[in-house]
Amino acid sequence: MADNTPLPSEPAVISELLAQFGSEVCTVQATLDQVPTLWVPRERLIEVLRFLRNLPKPYVMLYDLSAIDERLRKHRQGQPDAYFTVFYHLLSIERNSDVRIKVALKAGDLSLPTAIPVWPNANWYEREVWDLFGITFTGHPCLTRILLPRTWTGHPLCKDYPARATEFDPFMLDAAKQDAEQEALRFNPEEWGMKKGTADEDFMFLNLGPNHPSAHGAFRIVLQLDGEEIVDCVPDIGYHHRGAEKMAERQTWHSYIPYTDRIDYLGGVMNNMPYVLAVEKLAGIEVPDRVKTIRVMMSEFFRITSHLLFLGTYIQDVGGMTPIFFMFTDRQKAYDVIEAITGFRMHPAWFRIGGVAHDLPQGWDRLVRDFVNWLPKRLDEYEKAAMKNGILRARTIDVAQYDAKEALEWGVTGPGLRATGIDYDLRKARPYSGYENFDFEVPLAHNGDAYDRAMVRLEEMRQSIRIIKQCLENMPAGPYKADHPLTVPPPKEQTLQHIETLITHFLSVSWGPIMPAGESSQLIEATKGINSYYLVSDQSTMSYRTRIRTPSYPHLQQIPSVIRGSMIPDLIAYIASIDFVMADVDR
Repeated sequence: MADNTPLPSEPAVISELLAQFGSEVCTVQATLDQVPTLWVPRERLIEVLRFLRNLPKPYVMLYDLSAIDERLRKHRQGQPDAYFTVFYHLLSIERNSDVRIKVALKAGDLSLPTAIPVWPNANWYEREVWDLFGITFTGHPCLTRILLPRTWTGHPLCKDYPARATEFDPFMLDAAKQDAEQEALRFNPEEWGMKKGTADEDFMFLNLGPNHPSAHGAFRIVLQLDGEEIVDCVPDIGYHHRGAEKMAERQTWHSYIPYTDRIDYLGGVMNNMPYVLAVEKLAGIEVPDRVKTIRVMMSEFFRITSHLLFLGTYIQDVGGMTPIFFMFTDRQKAYDVIEAITGFRMHPAWFRIGGVAHDLPQGWDRLVRDFVNWLPKRLDEYEKAAMKNGILRARTIDVAQYDAKEALEWGVTGPGLRATGIDYDLRKARPYSGYENFDFEVPLAHNGDAYDRAMVRLEEMRQSIRIIKQCLENMPAGPYKADHPLTVPPPKEQTLQHIETLITHFLSVSWGPIMPAGESSQLIEATKGINSYYLVSDQSTMSYRTRIRTPSYPHLQQIPSVIRGSMIPDLIAYIASIDFVMADVDR
């Protein structure tokens, strides 16, 4: 019998690219995440990127840029031959859609033209690709290591680079090596792209960090000053780098979940969400409604805990010392609920492939109800006592302003984007995990300054309470795990009744499940902006490539363009309003 199932319509961007460049230039690749993916030759890359950037309803944001070492990959059906692949993930707000452009690189010729003239935020991404893969970008103004020290040898995300510490020789630091490392740390402003105003003047510098209470982690900014005015600045990251993407290549799909908690270590299970959703796309797992609702509820709890910490430290950075103690008290009340449900506080690693670790405990509803009834009054007090305070307003209104165009050029997402007036929240725009069933508003502001970014987050907490209340009142009945062979681990009670389930349980825990070959990504509206995982499976118990795109990385890259010409205290207010943690940057 003929299959009359209608084929999904071809995304408009594929038709536009094929009409402009033809099928000999653009080769379409099928992916499990349904993101339009096209391969283009290197010599036409910038032309294709400019075309997408200037379309009606343009792809205004370079959302992500990274690479894949293809040398050991076995399942690449339908893809051009490649030694390495570089991919560009572009996002269009007007279309509410993405496109992924790939370029195949051959052995001995690992170079591409820089995309900085098209999107300024390509700068850091290209440096990261050079740092971790050894791929060069011709025309880049400062192609140096960004996450690893300049003295590092090798490119860690290449497949021939060891993944475990036991595979290296023991580390030895003799006097000569120590002197060489110290010398490598010497700051040369010209190397970083700084310029003197005139031949007669000298540089005046201030190091903010890498350990400073207002730097919010091991983060350094070198400021070039003219008196109190910031002439230029260079953010310096990498102090915190742990190699989370490399770790994913030696952990089973399931055992990697605890690592995700530690990316944005204030986001808890919010970090599990994009990872497990991307794996579920690979496996073809559809989770029960109860699982979706539990995941939404716990994610919103962590949005509240993260925003409470943000608001307390934000007010503290601009000089208000008291509110942080009250906000941390409220945050602990939220953690009491989280601990009662998951068993842990900050890093529960509680979501599972196909479900959650266990069902909601008895009495969960009373705890949740008490909390959501408690917090609104406190938020009203914070707004009245802190956000309407004249000194705070003077320190933050019209400070570190940027508009919607700049935000999109630099890859800003989340509250930092919505503070410029752009109504874009993935929970509304591309609902996942059942968010389409919830009634809530997307808070917006229009001034794009340090004050608006804080007010948006304050209102987001009110909306999170609204979502949690709906979870409380409409929690579906049913299982807390999907009935699927790749669900990890399978329901324990079934292992006592069915030998097949027992064997599956044993193998999935000891070896890990084997995920079908393919590529899958999932974007979510995390606490600090859009977070996503892009997974490449080669039909193994472990991921072939895990790309983690975090919101804080582009947010820090934007700092110099916003803060030039401002005063040092304005930078402190700006850093406070970004809401980042360095684990979310350095990964």
